Amino acid sequence: MSQGNQQQINIQLGEKEAEGIYSNLALITHSGAEFVFDFTRVLPGVPKTRVYARIIMTPQHAKSLLKALEDNIGKYENQFGEIKITSDQVRPEKSIGFHPEPSSTKE
Repeated sequence: MSQGNQQQINIQLGEKEAEGIYSNLALITHSGAEFVFDFTRVLPGVPKTRVYARIIMTPQHAKSLLKALEDNIGKYENQFGEIKITSDQVRPEKSIGFHPEPSSTKE
């Protein structure tokens, strides 16, 4: 999209939403028409949790989110250094947080 075609959007942020929701685990499912992101948090010693936010997107928007995350993580790492992921290297069976599902097609 060229700069001449960009549309300005006025986005309002409510007081409750401005507080944010902490999440260290996302459950991601999909169908042919949508991706569903359920955000939760797992705390040590607490065997039960709940979904704190559910976001539903089209596959096109999910892919746009992926590209935006990749872009922003790249900018973050350029400014602050590489983000290291170490919890699964120590004890993968005990780690919590965001983890991609292993792909059976990757070698």
